[in-house]
Amino acid sequence: MKIAILGYGVEGKSAEKFLKSSLSCRTAKCWIEIRDVKKQGKGYLKNLDKFDMVVRSPGIPFLSPEIQRAKKAGVEITSTTKLFFQNAKGILVGITGTKGKGTTATLLYKILKASHLATGLPSGSVHLIGNMGIPMLDELPKLKKNSISILELSSFQLQDLDVSPHIAVVLDISPDHLNYHKSFKEYLEAKFPICNFQFSKNKAFYFSDNRYSEKIAMRGHGKKIPVLSDKNLKLKIPGAHNLKNASMAAAIARALGAEESIIKKTIRNFKGLPHRLEFVREINGIRFYNDSASTNPAATVAAISAFKEPKILIAGGAGKNLDYRPIGKVLKNSNTKLIILNGQNRKEIGRAISGAESSAPHIIYVKNLRSAINLAYKNVQKGGVIIFSPASTGFDQFSGYGERGEFFKHAVVKLK
Repeated sequence: MKIAILGYGVEGKSAEKFLKSSLSCRTAKCWIEIRDVKKQGKGYLKNLDKFDMVVRSPGIPFLSPEIQRAKKAGVEITSTTKLFFQNAKGILVGITGTKGKGTTATLLYKILKASHLATGLPSGSVHLIGNMGIPMLDELPKLKKNSISILELSSFQLQDLDVSPHIAVVLDISPDHLNYHKSFKEYLEAKFPICNFQFSKNKAFYFSDNRYSEKIAMRGHGKKIPVLSDKNLKLKIPGAHNLKNASMAAAIARALGAEESIIKKTIRNFKGLPHRLEFVREINGIRFYNDSASTNPAATVAAISAFKEPKILIAGGAGKNLDYRPIGKVLKNSNTKLIILNGQNRKEIGRAISGAESSAPHIIYVKNLRSAINLAYKNVQKGGVIIFSPASTGFDQFSGYGERGEFFKHAVVKLK
């Protein structure tokens, strides 16, 4: 059996390890070839039709012409996510959305871990899997029949899935990744499989005030469970979007048998995740927040709306072919005093903001993030807030939003 693994990052290496240890490769001859753009260059997707199976890492577009040609030629196209779903034991909880997946998944995990006695689960039977640093295939040996696996699932992972999780969770949906998907329609349809293949005994939780979330949830035969923000929940972290995602985690936890007191206590004590409206420091009455994981306009809109105080917004980076006008619209009456834009798409964001709202705050353009931080600190008023919420990826200056967020935090810590 000839197998090609496309992409040799964390997921690709995990797939190689899994396949080499699988029964089919132990009992028959398997020839595995690694295809990676870093090694083979732009031609790494050529001649895929000579393989029996192609394993796609999430970063390789499923609809690329080369993969589709191989599929038409009879090659089995799979992915690390599909391999996991085919081999996982226990209950699978899949969470998708444009933003908030990590926060919702982590909160649900913490609630279920804290209430394992109430749910009748032995300690250690709840697993947080996927996009959290540990490849999902590496977690397979730990799963048992009574395990609950909580998975954060992107459009890249869902697009070619032919099975849905037992519990599907659809958070707020807005345009994103249009540098990867051809259109918002394709991006939306890529998420359909999270519900497409559900049975009547399955469940689909969704935000009923988001029409795209509802549209995805209605795709399958699972029981539809609408969710709205629960104002009875108390959080330490700011933002109506965080309350909404916490409300979703609470609704799922209740359905799985968690005690209400544990749900509320866990949510109340949750300090948030790094790079998601993360409080960094207060200096001279000025608070700094790192929202580097904001890589689309909807996330930045949520960050602006999270604070009533006078604020300065730092944004910009590398674009994803997205519409930045929603940022301009939310700025009205937002008490934003200044916008500092840096990075490759700074002018693009500036034009969109100015065009969407004639009373937009003053905009200053700088080349890099360090200059933006220093300028914001010089111009912020006492009692104000500086929010770094880029609405863009960080690939113009950094390896990703994680490195960018750490840079922001270190620079802020050095301010005097």
